[in-house]
Parts: sequence; structure tokens; C-alpha cells
Amino acid sequence: MSNSHSFSAIVLAGGQSSRMGRDKALIRVGGVPLLQRVCEVALQCTTEVYVVTSWIERYQGVVPSTCQLIKETLPSAESKPQGPLVGFAQGLTYVKTEWVLLLACDLPCLQSDVIQQWTGELERSGGAIALLPRTEKGWEPLCGFYQTRCLPSLNAAINRGERSFQRWLAQEVIKEIPLNDSTLLLNCNTPSDLESVTSY
Repeated sequence: MSNSHSFSAIVLAGGQSSRMGRDKALIRVGGVPLLQRVCEVALQCTTEVYVVTSWIERYQGVVPSTCQLIKETLPSAESKPQGPLVGFAQGLTYVKTEWVLLLACDLPCLQSDVIQQWTGELERSGGAIALLPRTEKGWEPLCGFYQTRCLPSLNAAINRGERSFQRWLAQEVIKEIPLNDSTLLLNCNTPSDLESVTSY
């Protein structure tokens, strides 16, 4: 690492892919499953990568062997994953570094050199609990850095019934990190999203 801040990465792969109609983590872009693609980019930036999912068996053959799969646990009354906020909180309990890079599993245009550039902002966080890119829709919570000390606040929000990243972030101090190319944040949520990146 070129700067003094070490960090881990968490990749969330617990979504239902309902808008896509099939498991988007396994969709191949450029011949590589999306989940594998994101993990490989993360591994270019840090040696500690955790994948949080309810389906460990499904992804064992896709996730690089140096990544650690974490089983997302469900409340006894629930049968479906509770969303990225809960998955992130569960993954954070494994992280030992000061910072963690949080990534969605469906970022086909993710680039390690951009993430490496962002790491230069960590030492200038100014006490912010997260460093995130911002778009016209608000913060992009699933492609940015968080202080691991955010876990108590995160758990408190979850215990209040909160499941929205945006509403949780609205209560915290967040610093914007530069985003020169918005395609970096493109998510493959729908078949039309996938079509837009097939030439990538």
C-alpha cells in the first residue's frame, strides 16, 4: 500500500436479484462472473476481502480462494436476507482494520486504480465516519470507505428497525470523495443495465 492506512474489503452478495430475474452475482461480463470480478478488483487493493452472503455453497466456486466467505445470519422469524445494511454490519464484526472498503457484487466497471486513488483521502477524513462518492441520487453507499468504528451506530440503527443506508448516513458525518467517471458506479440491477455494459 502506498499510504499508511491499511484497510479490508467487504463485498455484499446477499441480494435477491428480483429485478434482474436471475442471480446477478453469477452473471458473466467479459466471461467472468460479476462477483468474481469485484472480488478480484478488491484483492488488487487489499489482501483481506470478506464476502457476505446467505448462499456460501452457491458462490464457493466463484469467489477467489483468498477471500473469506461469511454466512449472513437471519433472525429466527425471517426467511430472506435483511438487506445490505444488515449484511454490512455482520461483515464488520470480522474486520480488524481501521477502514473497510464496502462494495456491491454487481459493479462491472469497478477499477482498482480508482480505489487506490481514493485511499489517499483516508488520511484527510476529518473525522468523517465514511468517505463516499455522491451522485444526483445521493450517497453511493456500496462503493466507498467506512471507519470500522461506525459499527455501534450501525447496529443501533438496525435495532431501531432501520434498513435504509441513505437514512442511516443522513445521521452521520460523511465526506465526499471525487468521482471523475460515473460509470464506475454502474450497478447491474436489471437486464437493461446488463445490456449497457456488455461491451465493457
